Amino acid sequence: MRTRELGRTGIEVSAYCLGTMMFGPLGNPDHDDCVRMTHRALDAGINLVDTADVYGYSETEVIVGKALKGRRDEVVLATKVNGRMGEGPNRHGSSRRWIIAEVEHSLRRLQTDYIDLYQIHHPDPRTDIEEALSALTDLVRSGKVYAIGSSNLPPSEIVEAQCVSERRALHRLRTEQPTYSILNRGIEREVLPVCRRYGLGVLVCISYDPPAVTHPALRRRPADDRAVA
Repeated sequence: MRTRELGRTGIEVSAYCLGTMMFGPLGNPDHDDCVRMTHRALDAGINLVDTADVYGYSETEVIVGKALKGRRDEVVLATKVNGRMGEGPNRHGSSRRWIIAEVEHSLRRLQTDYIDLYQIHHPDPRTDIEEALSALTDLVRSGKVYAIGSSNLPPSEIVEAQCVSERRALHRLRTEQPTYSILNRGIEREVLPVCRRYGLGVLVCISYDPPAVTHPALRRRPADDRAVA
């Protein structure tokens, strides 16, 4: 398996990542089957596993924790924070209050003492980026998180985060996880050049543009047509 550096963290990861969004009630509810798929990926040389607190209403992190039991040291584990996790007004977002609380929940569900890459899942217009970066910096200094990143941030906010980190001596976001596919190449215009400028690693999430996929010409495909990410 080919490997690449995870941004400028010094961490080596496989060129392919195991995404786990479909583990649990939104995809495959069979925990044992998901564990077997994870082990198959690890045995094939994949060492990067990505999940999120909000996937499967938190059940996905529980499944990943089961799958990595006894194999945690060989895996670079990435998860995310920001999605709504309950009915309360403060159970989502990128506030210090929620980040500090939710990382403990993720650590418990994942059955681990540390997270290799902790990512802000979405932009949060309610919260100043300095607030989020300050909380994430404290998590890195505590040893609970090794590196921090973002997901779905527009290029302007990626730049702002880098400037705030430099100005306030805070840890920098080291990765960005945008959606990308042959049908959705928008990140090539600004996101990828900004990531290159600041040395961010890019973990692309394969996504299909619904209007394009529902086009009649794209619906007429052979039954065994497959997409491999």
